[in-house]
Amino acid sequence: MKIAPSILAADFANLASDVARVAPEADLLHVDCMDGHYVPNLTIGPPVVAALRRHTDLFLDCHLMVDNPAVLLPAFADAGADGVTVHVELGDPRPLLDGIRALGMRPGITLEPETPFDAVEPYLGEVGVLLVMSVRTGFGGQAFIPEVLEKVRAARRIVDERGLDLEIEIDGGIKLDNAHLAAAAGADVLVSGTGIFHQDDPAGAARRMREVAVAARAAAR
Repeated sequence: MKIAPSILAADFANLASDVARVAPEADLLHVDCMDGHYVPNLTIGPPVVAALRRHTDLFLDCHLMVDNPAVLLPAFADAGADGVTVHVELGDPRPLLDGIRALGMRPGITLEPETPFDAVEPYLGEVGVLLVMSVRTGFGGQAFIPEVLEKVRAARRIVDERGLDLEIEIDGGIKLDNAHLAAAAGADVLVSGTGIFHQDDPAGAARRMREVAVAARAAAR
């Protein structure tokens, strides 16, 4: 089980220090990039990724919630992004996935809670990560949507049956009280923002989340 603190919930004025606090218990950092068009919120882009890169060796997992990801891919690569995830709702993702891979980054695909799993199933063999959104994209702090766990289960079955080199990631409302549900369903990576950064001891929160998830995965098997 991997834990990916989402910097959307961090203190942007003290981002480097917030990242340093969670780094001992983090496997990667989740970076939500929103353009104010695909979603109504406006967050961060390549300059912040570049700044983060100078302060951490953690894998920078960039989720692009933008209308036109293609124009931004070179800038994210230059900034030091390790992985870029794009939305299947934008249309055929293959040109984007090829572009991400050509720039030396890990390609990923994601889908909104209301988008059926069938939309991403054809591309699972072409990506390194499937990100299952468990809230509607746009804003942090939303409540977890448990119905999306069926998509996680479906992905888990396919990954195991086909032996795919693919991580199943889940993002949205993940906290200590529901991490076990995502892990038992088959998620490999838990993204958590407020469930980590808004706690008194962010690193401790990440550690406890991992412990709960590992136990739940073992019990599910």
